[in-house]
Amino acid sequence: MALKTFGNKDTRSGFGEGLRILGETNPEVVALCADLTGSLKMDAFQKNHPDRFFQIGIAEANMMGIAAGMTIGGKIPFTGTFANFSTSRVYDQIRQSIAYSRKNVKICASHAGLTLGEDGATHQVLEDIGMMRMLPNMTVVVPADYTQTLQATLAIAAWDGPVYLRFGRPSVPIFTPDDAVFQIGKADVLIQGTDVTLIACGHMVWKALEAQEQLAEKGISAEVINMHTIKPLDIEAILSSVAKTGCVVTAEEHMMNGGLGDAVAQVLAKNSPAPQEFVAVNDTFGESGTPNELLKKYHLETVDIVLAAERALARKNA
Repeated sequence: MALKTFGNKDTRSGFGEGLRILGETNPEVVALCADLTGSLKMDAFQKNHPDRFFQIGIAEANMMGIAAGMTIGGKIPFTGTFANFSTSRVYDQIRQSIAYSRKNVKICASHAGLTLGEDGATHQVLEDIGMMRMLPNMTVVVPADYTQTLQATLAIAAWDGPVYLRFGRPSVPIFTPDDAVFQIGKADVLIQGTDVTLIACGHMVWKALEAQEQLAEKGISAEVINMHTIKPLDIEAILSSVAKTGCVVTAEEHMMNGGLGDAVAQVLAKNSPAPQEFVAVNDTFGESGTPNELLKKYHLETVDIVLAAERALARKNA
C-alpha cells in the first residue's frame, strides 16, 4: 500500500503558520526572536502584531530571561532561534529562570539535527532532546511534519508550563491529515503490526513508515508509532505495542545518548525488558554536508531502520 502524502514542506513553516494563527486567536501570545525572524518563519506574526513581537538580537540568554519575566504578567512567550542557540547557549537561563520556577515559556527551536546540513557541527545540535528532557517541569515535543508542527504549536499555547518544541529546515513529506487530533503526551500509532515496533520522532517518522513498507515486502509486520512527545512519554503506548511485538527499534535525528531511545529503554527496563535497537547518531558530532549525505553517513536512513528491525527480530527469536 502506497503511503499517502499531502506534498512536501519544512516543519519550521508549520511553526510559523501556527504562530500566525495564535496571533489572531490568543491575545496573550507574544513572540521573541534572536535575529532569525525569517529562518523561524515568524514574519507573519511580526507583520500582523508588531506590538507583540520583540526582536532581541543575537542575545539569546537575554531573550530567555525576558520571556520568563513576561509570564509573570500573564503573557505566553514563544521564543524563536536555532535549536543549538535555544538550548546549549542558554541552558543556565532555561534551568534557573524557566524550568526551576515553571514559567510558561514556549522554547521553539528550528534547524535541529543533521538535516541542518552545510552549516556543520557547530550548528547541528544533537544533544538538545536529552538536555531538555532532563529538566524538571519541561515538556519536550518533536513533531513529524508540517501539519503536525502547526498542530503542536497551537497545542503548546494551551499547555500550562515550559515547553521545548523542536523542528527543522528541510522539506519533508506531509502525511498528517489536517483533521488529525494532536494531544501532548499521547503517541500516534500510525500502522498496526505484530512482529516489531518502530518508534520514531521528528523527521525519522517518515523513514519509519518507509521501513514498514520494506519490511512488509519481506513478510515482517511492523507497528509504527509517532512518539511526538518525548516528555511526558506515552508509556502505555510503548508497553502495549511491545507486549504484542516483543521487540522495538527507536529512530531519532539525535544522539543515541539521552534522547527518545534512552527514554523508551528506561520504560522497558522498569516494566517489561525486550530487545531494543537504536537508530541514532552514535556519540559523535556532525559535519558539513547535504542533509542526505549526512543521514547516509551517520546511518539514519530508511535502510538502517530496516536492518535494525531485523537485528531486533533476531534477538527476540534467539
